[in-house]
Amino acid sequence: MTNLQLAEIWSNLKQGLQDYCTQSGLKTVVLGLSGGLDSAISAVLAADALGAENVTAVMLKTQYTSDLSLQIAHETARLNGFKYQELDMEPLIRQEKIWLQQAWKSEPKPITSENLQARTRGLLLMAYANQYNSLLLACGNKSEALTGYCTLYGDTCGGLMPIGNLYKTTIFELAKWRNAQSLALPDEVIKRAPSAELSENQKDEDSLPPYAVLDKILAALIDEHKTQEQIAAEGFAPELIQRVKRLVEKSAFKREQMAKALDIG
Repeated sequence: MTNLQLAEIWSNLKQGLQDYCTQSGLKTVVLGLSGGLDSAISAVLAADALGAENVTAVMLKTQYTSDLSLQIAHETARLNGFKYQELDMEPLIRQEKIWLQQAWKSEPKPITSENLQARTRGLLLMAYANQYNSLLLACGNKSEALTGYCTLYGDTCGGLMPIGNLYKTTIFELAKWRNAQSLALPDEVIKRAPSAELSENQKDEDSLPPYAVLDKILAALIDEHKTQEQIAAEGFAPELIQRVKRLVEKSAFKREQMAKALDIG
């Protein structure tokens, strides 16, 4: 994308967030700041749109949260001047697992434990939104939403998805463009491999094709309405196209329950 296109997207997102808050009668927003790019750029967008004094970011760490994530979250808050709080929710997770083990007489499955973390975050962030009469922002992107790489009632919690219509590859471009205007994002958050950090050494690409490939296939399927045969003719493996198409189909029920995503123009 050109700088002009990225500037227009940023302007549209800012205006969209301002309008949504005005229409909702809410002056402040809250979000979970994970140390990843999506939440970082959502926080920067909110600060640009509403003023840093109206943005609260909460880092809810667990045993899987890396030191790098903590450093990135703290530095993002420092660079942009919004309110920031770091809390350890690992004791809550432990108690929930004990309760479930007693109820089930067995250990929670790995996927159950991973989603338990995301849903506990969603619960706590919604409590913040209630307590401070704020709008909770869900920080997911279009790549995740289309493939279902998100936890229903977890990271999908919120009244608005500011970057929900942006593919992950576009978010990388937008982050570099925003930093060229003024330093708002630590360089590490743009360079690091994306991870939900719900298990040891987890990476997005353990579950998804590389975003550079995934986003091209998604755009062809969803935005350009191309057939699998047409996409294969562009050099993509038929089995990979089918895999992506199946992910989109299987996760439709999640998208039906997601918050509104801002228009990008």
